[in-house]
Amino acid sequence: MRSGNLCENTAMFTGIITGVGRIVAVHRLGSSLDHGNRLTIEAPAGYLDDVGLGDSIALNGACMTVTQLDSDNKQFVIEISAESLTKTSGLAEPGPINLEKALHAYDRLGGHIVAGHVDGIGLVTHFAQVGESWELRILAPRELAKYLAYKGSITVNGVSLTVNRVADQDGAAPGCEISINLITHTVQNTALGHLQPQSRVNLEIDLIARYVERMLQNGKTP
Repeated sequence: MRSGNLCENTAMFTGIITGVGRIVAVHRLGSSLDHGNRLTIEAPAGYLDDVGLGDSIALNGACMTVTQLDSDNKQFVIEISAESLTKTSGLAEPGPINLEKALHAYDRLGGHIVAGHVDGIGLVTHFAQVGESWELRILAPRELAKYLAYKGSITVNGVSLTVNRVADQDGAAPGCEISINLITHTVQNTALGHLQPQSRVNLEIDLIARYVERMLQNGKTP
């Protein structure tokens, strides 16, 4: 359930947010549903100093290519296809957004291996402060449930997080509800603090889990 080739470059990320930006303008690239959008994003001061045209930046966990750059005004532009718009969340209207530059070979891997491809859209079912931290519960699509495990990794809107609880759901809302604990630092330094119940979020499962599944499938006798 990939969102397609969001950026032309093959980039890797860690899920450690390096800045919170804001989509300040959305321009339709055509009048039909087959056309995508051009987004203008405002970045924090100094964030674009080492960014060049063609570089990859993950926006809420979705890898995008910088097509225009205006460092003096702290802004850059990306183009997102109609297909990607249908398979991601938070990239169709102005608002805060998580930013992460592509990983260099010499960088620390502070989170986990993230490809910048959205595997599915989750729905926030609960988000509230509990003591000094916050509990975030998300209903993930049924097809992602097999990749989610207690103490496993998941990327939510580009943020590398640890799953604290997994509960399979049946009935009217089939899927898998996961519970995540967020420390105050994460809430204050990412756009996750703007979430509320019924918010849609981009999910990327652990890349290693995907390869394990593939190896198991390949080993089955026809």
